[in-house]
Amino acid sequence: MSMKSKWDLRGPNKPKITVILNHFKRKTLCAQLDSLLDQTLPFHHVWVLSFGSPNEQSLKKIVDRYNDSRISFISSRYDFKYYGRFQLALQTEADLVYILDDDMIPGKKMLQILAHVAGTDKYKNSVLGSIGRILPFRQKDSSFPSYRKFRSKEAGLYLPDPAYNITVDKIVQVDFLSSSWFMSAELVKTLFIETPFTFMTGEDLHLSYQLQKYRNTGSFVLPVDPNDKETWGDSEHRLAYVSETTVIFKDVVQVRDDQWWRALSTGYITQWAAMYPEKIDALFYAHSINEVKALAPLLEKFRSTVGKKAYIIISGGNFCPCEDAATALKWPKAVCKERRFKIMDIGVGALLGTSNSEVPVVQAVYASMKGLIKIHNPSLVITVADADSNVKKALNMATEANTNSSTLVLLPRSSVPKVLWMADLRSTALPNWNRMRISVNIITQNRVNSLARLLKSLSDAHYIGDEVYITFNMDSKVDEATLKLVNSFNWPHGPKIIRRRIIQGGLIRAVSESWYPSSDDDFGLLLEDDIEVSPYFYLWIKYALLTYHYDPEILLPELSAISLYTPRLVEVVKERPKWNATDFFKHIHPNTPYLHQLPCSWGAVFFPKQWREFYVYMNMRFTKDAKQNPVQIPRSRTNGWQASWKKFLIDMMYLRGYVTLYPNFPNQTSFSTNHMEPGAHIAAKENVIKHNKVDFEVPLLKEDFRNFWPNGKMPAASKLPSLNLFNQPISLKGLKAAGAKLGQDILRYNPTEVVVVNHETGLPSNCARF
Repeated sequence: MSMKSKWDLRGPNKPKITVILNHFKRKTLCAQLDSLLDQTLPFHHVWVLSFGSPNEQSLKKIVDRYNDSRISFISSRYDFKYYGRFQLALQTEADLVYILDDDMIPGKKMLQILAHVAGTDKYKNSVLGSIGRILPFRQKDSSFPSYRKFRSKEAGLYLPDPAYNITVDKIVQVDFLSSSWFMSAELVKTLFIETPFTFMTGEDLHLSYQLQKYRNTGSFVLPVDPNDKETWGDSEHRLAYVSETTVIFKDVVQVRDDQWWRALSTGYITQWAAMYPEKIDALFYAHSINEVKALAPLLEKFRSTVGKKAYIIISGGNFCPCEDAATALKWPKAVCKERRFKIMDIGVGALLGTSNSEVPVVQAVYASMKGLIKIHNPSLVITVADADSNVKKALNMATEANTNSSTLVLLPRSSVPKVLWMADLRSTALPNWNRMRISVNIITQNRVNSLARLLKSLSDAHYIGDEVYITFNMDSKVDEATLKLVNSFNWPHGPKIIRRRIIQGGLIRAVSESWYPSSDDDFGLLLEDDIEVSPYFYLWIKYALLTYHYDPEILLPELSAISLYTPRLVEVVKERPKWNATDFFKHIHPNTPYLHQLPCSWGAVFFPKQWREFYVYMNMRFTKDAKQNPVQIPRSRTNGWQASWKKFLIDMMYLRGYVTLYPNFPNQTSFSTNHMEPGAHIAAKENVIKHNKVDFEVPLLKEDFRNFWPNGKMPAASKLPSLNLFNQPISLKGLKAAGAKLGQDILRYNPTEVVVVNHETGLPSNCARF
């Protein structure tokens, strides 16, 4: 009572309260009316209801005998059951409504206490009462027991319950109230937003469920003073507190069990769910049977992967009946009746009915999914990309409402079988699924046929519903055919950007200035137009980024790029000997990916932080005469390269110990290939090196690459072998040591230090021990 309330119980701002008494057979009406007339806060009206009661006439005589204009008798031969009193409450003009079972005789201070609490900011939108129920907790076998299970601590409990010496000495939130409900009249209508599970019973749970789901309000039991009966919700016989007098019929218990499980499985955050929130990997949503079938392979992969946990939510009703969904998933139909989390039917039809409006769909899906996401805290919420727009809107709102950061993933149906590796990602990486933005940056000028081949291969690739920017970077001497091709090219996966130089820049500028990161989640794929890519190139990039860069528990700061290409030569040695990664790593695993100090110029994704760093480095070190470059890597053919952007990137990576991740499949099959066609570098007059296409043109990967890897998934970062610039095995620390020993970086440092860079600007800041 010390809380500030908007109701001035002793002044002019007193609330109007309508009290509704529902009577059938019990002979407690006189005791109730006497108690109400003796309240310290007077009521506005009392409505005595008699629906289908055999005692209708005697009840009416009692009301007439009181001869109080504030007390009305309302009867019907038809029994409106438990919901009838709430339907009638919709008609009140009072501020507050107090609905009482016929076994509740409130103490004389009850209206005063309830009204005061209902006027506080904290509880103004809540439903208040004297007796509440905590619903069952999950058992060790992951199922939920009946709420009537005898002598089971998981079966829930009454609050308070004198039979078990359970008392309440402060305001306590419960899952639903029993026997009495006190609330703002405005809240009553919430009970009827959804069609109840049944009108025969369960109005108590349905009210609390609907209020939480659509009003974000709770149900609370008020404390009592054990020494002052005037504060009790039931001051006399206390029938409502004795568990043996509650429902005992087996069929009714089953109905109520089905009802509370339906509430929990459609987003009702019970006290158990609030106290023990889950953390699962994925929550799938399917609005139709076809969507269930489309998502089934990925759901099954999650559920069969050790350490992963995933459930599926279906719309239910006519949209997606649970038993049909179970059949589509090859699960027994009985799974729809089990009280355990696996498949959850949110019953969209209970709200939609025969409406043709999109509003009920958004409201029903959002309201249920918001609660389910809060209960289960999935890293990912997954549905099909072509789901109904209203469903997607509701799912997006529900995921954004979760403070624990769930990520909505919209997968094209054709992409589902291609992302089964999602379940192999560590749980800590999953929330970052949508975080990166990978852009395709094409460098082109006058090789229209080459460009057309590259664009076809890009169009045929799998982008799994991601937005991917594509940028064309054209030098000033671009020909007409190339311009027409670029202008007419349709790119459905994201924005298309076209850039053209006014003054010819040459290859070094064309490549190095083709992309600059806009954020730390912006990754640039650089492709010259004589490159061709595999349909699986994007999947390789995304899988690698999520495994080695976006897992907060994986520390691999040396990784600066991901190559699509597997080289067949040791590029930096004068003799350029042939090299086969599959043979080289066969003692580890013939197809293990590996880390290499060499950057790739024939299809690679560059990381934003290191690319900024490279910009600054090349700006500070660029010389037209290669002999004037202060960095001379021992025994490296790159020391004599003229006007090569790659030469400067090699120098920086050597000095600072950075590496590129390379794929490794049989016969150097790769995610990109270089067709070695004449251009600014190959066949240029100043290039005296002969290039044999056989040494550079590699097969493109046309199948699921996971089958080649150890255990069918990308190896742990700690298992990746690493090579230096000359294809010799070395540790990552050894790479740093070699760069430090050379001592030719921008800043002066000791042999045990490397340059540390401000990754926001790319500028070197200091030196630090490695």
